[in-house]
Amino acid sequence: MRSRRVPCPVRWPPAPPLRAVQAARRTRSNDEVHVQRVGTVVIVDDHPMIRFAVRTVLEQNGWEVVAEAATGVDALSAARQHRPDLIILDIGIPKMDGLMVINRLRADGRGHKPGIVVLSAQNPEHLAARCLHAGATGFVYKGKELQELVGAAKAVLRGNTYFPSVALHPCGERGAAMSEAALIEQLSDRELVVLQHLARGALNKTIAATLMLSEKTVSTYKSRLQEKLNAATLLELTDIARRNGLV
Repeated sequence: MRSRRVPCPVRWPPAPPLRAVQAARRTRSNDEVHVQRVGTVVIVDDHPMIRFAVRTVLEQNGWEVVAEAATGVDALSAARQHRPDLIILDIGIPKMDGLMVINRLRADGRGHKPGIVVLSAQNPEHLAARCLHAGATGFVYKGKELQELVGAAKAVLRGNTYFPSVALHPCGERGAAMSEAALIEQLSDRELVVLQHLARGALNKTIAATLMLSEKTVSTYKSRLQEKLNAATLLELTDIARRNGLV
């Protein structure tokens, strides 16, 4: 008679005691507390990939991103709804440029005053001081590593400001050789924004729609810019903007 093979029972590893499971959960919970968020932040930029990169690096460093926005109007709405500790803000955004967003936030009498770090690809030599005067608390050039943004965010959360040295030394203090830069420094924030759009080749109609102005108002700004910058034509305006790193 052949003997039948009896299959061996599967040996599962013994279940851990209930106390061990509870201890592991407490340890994991403690670890989560250890990396608890640094603060809340709203990211404002009209480029989705930049928002994604900024969100990633901030979340890796303990920040909680509570909202994203692609326009100035949406930025104000997100700031009022979420009341974040910090706003990361690009300047060249549609439907209300970043400088106007800063002015609106600082003029808001509701009491909440978030930190505002400008993250911009525009020349900090002309823009950083304007952001400082408008009420921003930090400025980081997009050409820098994103870790610098993390440092700026932490500094602002501690109640400090974070600006490049050029923001503290206006163009007019660096000699007559920078006459074009000095003229640009005298432009209003809105004039500077219109100049940048014109230098990028945008039509008056497009600029008007982006900045929520009438075409007649854009034409007035254009004429005023030519007068203030001693430019006879739009081409000369464009050359001035490019020479000074505005586009």
